[in-house]
Amino acid sequence: MSTHGTVVPTGPNAAEHVRTVLARAVSLSLRTAGQEYDLIGMHAVGPDGTVILRLQDGTSPLHPAEAPVAGQAAVLEFTDIAPTPVRSRVRARVTVVGRLAAADGGDLRLEATHVRLGTPSGTVDVAPGELARAEADPLAVEEAGLLTHLVDAHGDTTRQLLDLAGHRVPPVVARALPYALDSRSITLRCEYPGGHCDLRLLFPAPARDATEAGERIMQLLSEPCPCHQHSRTRSHP
Repeated sequence: MSTHGTVVPTGPNAAEHVRTVLARAVSLSLRTAGQEYDLIGMHAVGPDGTVILRLQDGTSPLHPAEAPVAGQAAVLEFTDIAPTPVRSRVRARVTVVGRLAAADGGDLRLEATHVRLGTPSGTVDVAPGELARAEADPLAVEEAGLLTHLVDAHGDTTRQLLDLAGHRVPPVVARALPYALDSRSITLRCEYPGGHCDLRLLFPAPARDATEAGERIMQLLSEPCPCHQHSRTRSHP
């Protein structure tokens, strides 16, 4: 896709999106036969996308008799929530189905057989092999801090970014807030009575870390690119 002769980078593919959600998640829901668990700060993600459950580090709230064990079928669910107080904050849900297996140090890992990504635009299945080859966005872990700082300390910057959209923004917008940030873009959520729309502002070049993300936002304001993507979603307040 291109606009005015400029190539417009697309967003992440489904496998990259899943890896990004896993990278920034701090909690998950685990279901096994007859048991459900809400685990906060008790998992890690391996370099191949495998989810490791750290249930044997001495801080687990689970009684040994209630803890999941290797060999059990299990379902992991991750919910990606926008870090800013926008309407309709759930951005994605990831479901990973598989079987628990023993890992180093008494931990468990989930051998995935099925992965599903759900977003406001629909659901898609991701093959475990695709997930293993994909990489998370470089800003995945830093996104929440960057966006909340932008809201708390740089409200004028958000207004300036909104001005870049021009006629793309509905005239009845009541509020606009940063909604998402990745290495290639920042997305604003524009809310109006009865619905909202998302405006993706593309960076002049990818950002590799938080410092470069700030630089790219400043570049947008000084050298605006005509390549912006716009989508609209009907919703109720």
